[in-house]
Amino acid sequence: MEKKRVAIIGGGQVAEKVHVSYYGSREEIELAAVVSPNADRAKNFAERNDIPHYYTDASEMYAAVKPDMVSICTPNRNHYENVMLALENGCDVLCEKPPAISADEARKMRDAAIQNNCLLAYNFHHRFADDVTIIREKAEEGMLGDIYVVKVKALRRCGIPGWGSFTNKEVQGGGPLIDLGVHMLDAALYVLDFPKIEKVTAKMYQKIGTKKSAGTLGEWDPEKFEVEDSLFGFVELEDGRLLQLETSFALNIKETSIMNVEFCGDQAGATLYPAQIYTDEGGELVSLLKREIADADRHQKSMRSFVDKCLGKDVMVADGEQGYVIQQLIEALYESAEKGESVSL
Repeated sequence: MEKKRVAIIGGGQVAEKVHVSYYGSREEIELAAVVSPNADRAKNFAERNDIPHYYTDASEMYAAVKPDMVSICTPNRNHYENVMLALENGCDVLCEKPPAISADEARKMRDAAIQNNCLLAYNFHHRFADDVTIIREKAEEGMLGDIYVVKVKALRRCGIPGWGSFTNKEVQGGGPLIDLGVHMLDAALYVLDFPKIEKVTAKMYQKIGTKKSAGTLGEWDPEKFEVEDSLFGFVELEDGRLLQLETSFALNIKETSIMNVEFCGDQAGATLYPAQIYTDEGGELVSLLKREIADADRHQKSMRSFVDKCLGKDVMVADGEQGYVIQQLIEALYESAEKGESVSL
């Protein structure tokens, strides 16, 4: 069997711990090359992971290696140019979240994948949890009835990343919304089968990141903290349903971290992590389904789906169209918060 050759663009933590780690476990895959703008970093990354070739220029890599598949693990600002170049070279692409900095970039990426007959997938790994699959199936079966309110939470009490460029707005495109909230928004919309969005209203704050300099995820420079440290939004769907969003890097809440979605239907309610479904009978809570522990194998399942899809299997991926919808929503939430008014999609 001829192996699929894969190249890694970006030599950071997620590239090594998630992408390279998984590709190395598949006998159908050959890790062929890594690209990083820093030659020493690229060389060290290649040597640590037994990758035969390393480059500082992606175009040079494509000409020499001719990979079949590419993982894009660069900072957000560089997703667009790297995805487009990979697609132009006929590669199937798995890009880390968020899709891009703007909805226009996400749209062009989607269109380029179609034009080049390539797969474009995004690593929204939280949707691949068994818990999400269970709640989606039960919702489709009608166990929850009419789901009319969805509560999305992606919160940290004081979890501003102390590494990378997470506080740099130009490089990242934003703060917790584009980094954390995007994951739970994707999981929520996937369960709801991506209904059309009518209008969004949002408010964001920068109250803590410019005052403190250390938290659970390291230290940062408060004078260089350029992004929001919390954002709150209402997303009105065309069918009348409401999605509420709370997301933060820093917010004075009791819990250290909350990453979950709650669905409120007229027959029952549900939470995603771990999957639970419950209702009320005579004022007493009744459990209809209860998992004790949430599925932690989400990264592996997301990677597996991408590889299997590239190998021709009929499996779910977070595709270019869904990535475009998510990017539109992120952009609209930021626009609403910046303008102080609702934004229609």
